Amino acid sequence: MTRLLPRRAGTSSLMLQVAMATLPGLVAMVVFFGAGVLFTVSLAVLGAVIAEAFGLWLRGRSLRLGLSDGSAVVTGLLLGLALPPLLPSELTLLGAALALLLGKHVYGGLGQNPFNPAMVGYAILLVSFPVEMTTWVAPAGLLAQGAPGVLDAGAVIFAGASPDAFTGPTPLDDFKHREGLTAAEWHASSGLGGRFAGAGWEWVNLGFLAGGVWLLQRRLFSWHAPLGMLAALALCAALFWDGGSSSTPGSPQFHLLSGATMLGAFFIVTDPVSGARSPRGRLLFGIGVGLLLYVIRAFGGYPDALAFAVLLMNAAVPVIDAWTRPRSYGHVSTSTREQQP
Repeated sequence: MTRLLPRRAGTSSLMLQVAMATLPGLVAMVVFFGAGVLFTVSLAVLGAVIAEAFGLWLRGRSLRLGLSDGSAVVTGLLLGLALPPLLPSELTLLGAALALLLGKHVYGGLGQNPFNPAMVGYAILLVSFPVEMTTWVAPAGLLAQGAPGVLDAGAVIFAGASPDAFTGPTPLDDFKHREGLTAAEWHASSGLGGRFAGAGWEWVNLGFLAGGVWLLQRRLFSWHAPLGMLAALALCAALFWDGGSSSTPGSPQFHLLSGATMLGAFFIVTDPVSGARSPRGRLLFGIGVGLLLYVIRAFGGYPDALAFAVLLMNAAVPVIDAWTRPRSYGHVSTSTREQQP
């Protein structure tokens, strides 16, 4: 890997900066989707830390050293940001435990995992609990007017109260099943369309974009994987965009600013452990994620499939690395290669 940070920077410092970079997107999610976001993210972080401690104990490793690097916190944070805000607490804790134990410790711990742990946990939950994982909070507009407050969100997450009063389809899901409406008609009638993409989701994606640009400026990772993913996704959307007919899969701006696009581009595909090693390899890795993401969104059974796209490309990394023949790019420190879970 090319030099991105001073060698003295430790893993914990990198993790802290990654966590800080998610704040704009996190704030936007709370504004538009309510207090449940904070509950779910907190539960995911708690579950990840507990699972990390359990995994370290099983492997006979130091709990103090293992927990101090912050990787479990970032894994839980990224998983929590991807989960529905009103997901039942037991499912959030289960997903976090699976992410750390099956996505990380089963392979030997930090730096050994071939798959992104957060996406492992998310994918298992999505396959096992499809209804709960596709039940999102309906965007409530600026300052979350009418969004579930602390008490309402807590009742749904912890006490099993019905979430029906606050939930609805995501823009990607609603657009995919719009039943013959043109893109313009859907934007005008659904209440989910926003200006360019999904209402609320535009600001969420812009928030994660801002955090990602800050990380790029800090040189925590290179531009290759994010640019490859976003360019491939936008190009596919442009090629299949027919001006907005009733059969169009959506415009480039719709796909770029909906769902977990920017979270994936700057916080998931940039994982240096489960991604490709060389700059050219990272570019190809990002392009592959973008292509798969569009194909599954437009023609598959899932409205947003970032986890599946990432995991499929994680499996292809050995081939990508062999094909791109990564040579010596200087000493790669453990902290630099393991800056994210």
